Amino acid sequence: MAKIGWGRVLAGVATVAAAGAAYVYFKQRAAKAPPYDVLVSDGPFEIRRYPALPVLVTDQGGTRDRALGTGFGRLAAYMFGEGREGDELPITMPVLAEPLGDAAWRIRFLLPDTEEGSLEPPGEGVGIGVLPARNVAVIAVHGKPSDRLFKSRTIELQRWLKERQRVAAGPAEHAYYNSPLKPGKPRANEVWVPLAD
Repeated sequence: MAKIGWGRVLAGVATVAAAGAAYVYFKQRAAKAPPYDVLVSDGPFEIRRYPALPVLVTDQGGTRDRALGTGFGRLAAYMFGEGREGDELPITMPVLAEPLGDAAWRIRFLLPDTEEGSLEPPGEGVGIGVLPARNVAVIAVHGKPSDRLFKSRTIELQRWLKERQRVAAGPAEHAYYNSPLKPGKPRANEVWVPLAD
């Protein structure tokens, strides 16, 4: 019996994920961002008010990079029409990643408002939901995404919130405006912290 070349299998999975992420990158050129109101602007920090946002969501295990690669591929496949009838769905940025403990992430694609309630149910491991209206504190993250960089910017944002006695309503989220697997000069990503008030 031939041995399975797991290195080749993993390389193939990575290639598929990268291809999906690259496709997302090119689609992002025409992507829109959801409307929001800026409630506070203080140097690199903002507090924004977002309306309720329909989302496509999947939970993925592993490191941030692995979860993003797998999540991007799975959600992008649905957005671009795989396994369902209808046209491709326009992308709304950013893509959100929320940590679920130490070894898993919740990846969300924002859906156009016009599509809410009219989509076929996704396959196993993918869901459709709504992020409620909320206030979020925001700081930009310039440079290539890395765990160290996101952690550093998260600490800065949390310190700023503590100085102003603002209370977080959940863990810090990463807001991606570029495919994390596509090289090139990117727009700054962001760290979001949802607020209790």
